[in-house]
Amino acid sequence: MTLSDNPSSRATLVITGAEEVLTCEPSGDDLVGRRSGVWVAVDGERIAAVGPPAEVEMELDLSSADVLDVSGGVVAPGFVDCHTHLVFGGSRAEEYGARMTMSPAEVRALGIPTGIQATVAMTRAETLQELLTGAQERAASMFRCGTTTVESKSGYGLSVEKELEMLRVNRKLDALHPIDVVGTFLGAHDFPRELPRGAYIDLLLEEMIPRVAEEGLAEFCDVYCDDGYYTVAETRRILEAGLEHGLAGKIHVDAYEDIGGAEMAAELGVVSADHLNYTTRRGMGRLAEAGTVGVVMPALDFAVQHPRPFDARAMMTEGLTLALATDLCPGCWAESMQFVMQLACRLYRFSPAEALYASTVGAARALGLEGDRGSLEPGKLADLQIWDVPTFEDVIYRLGNNAVETVIKRGRVYRFSGGGANG
Repeated sequence: MTLSDNPSSRATLVITGAEEVLTCEPSGDDLVGRRSGVWVAVDGERIAAVGPPAEVEMELDLSSADVLDVSGGVVAPGFVDCHTHLVFGGSRAEEYGARMTMSPAEVRALGIPTGIQATVAMTRAETLQELLTGAQERAASMFRCGTTTVESKSGYGLSVEKELEMLRVNRKLDALHPIDVVGTFLGAHDFPRELPRGAYIDLLLEEMIPRVAEEGLAEFCDVYCDDGYYTVAETRRILEAGLEHGLAGKIHVDAYEDIGGAEMAAELGVVSADHLNYTTRRGMGRLAEAGTVGVVMPALDFAVQHPRPFDARAMMTEGLTLALATDLCPGCWAESMQFVMQLACRLYRFSPAEALYASTVGAARALGLEGDRGSLEPGKLADLQIWDVPTFEDVIYRLGNNAVETVIKRGRVYRFSGGGANG
């Protein structure tokens, strides 16, 4: 039985009847801690115990506990989606549809707004309330698909006030919705058209980062380091400024070119390095040595038909801890981590167990949150999902299916029927 060092004397909720409980605590060759015939006991917001019924009954007072019989389903940790652009204005559906049959140049020739700058214009045109409403709708769908923690970046404002506004939307969303929202400042996502490059970097360093830190609006500072975006030297300056103001580092790197960003990121010890399509084996090894998590996003590669899909097996061989994420954004409108896992397994040679681990424990590490979520261990948050399938592999096998019937967030039960939730 698994109990905390200071076990709770009671339980407020007991989950029974599971065909499988996936703790995501590795044991030998079992990466996801696959167990049968066990209960999960919760006390308030935290997990109290995971173990055989007789032992749970012996160790805990269950007299006032609610009982949730999951009737042969599968219990797993809630997903941690560690790379998203959850807050944005408008839609690029017209661009996406046109690109099914046209080149980017042909799409632009039709006058269809494209890329980051198109979303910047649409985001700037929306009010805080409009941005919040859109983000709430997307977060609700993600929650319905089993995501209990989501990282949300700014980066479509590219001005002081609009970047701060996007981060304030994150804070409001975190307060309004059960899902936990982790804010990341990505003012260095692109360059605004109205300012010279140097002037905008000065603005990032001298005003944006200090204000983000002063208002406590983000946990991380991120930079898009790639050909045509931020150079390695510029990225270093911005990440170092973030660190000086208490913002841990993240980096978009090697998505379309290797310009040396991965090795610089390893030197700075960033928490995660994301995309990694063109990262060399040397760069992968350096990131692994630094303890940086590699965040890879199969849905993004799929959505943009990436010319060089990332090499997950090479990263694993080099010892890099991997996390999966949706990269939900206007160019990759993906809300389901189950879909991401399916792509990871079919297209990138993840095993189902590796995909789940990367979507829970690995993703929690990519946010520095592995101490209280990502696995079903006593003392960690009671963030769980219950799948209406007979085995874990069915989540990978049933393409496009949402297996989630119940989400438990901080000990509160949300059952879903007809696409809605009842807490």
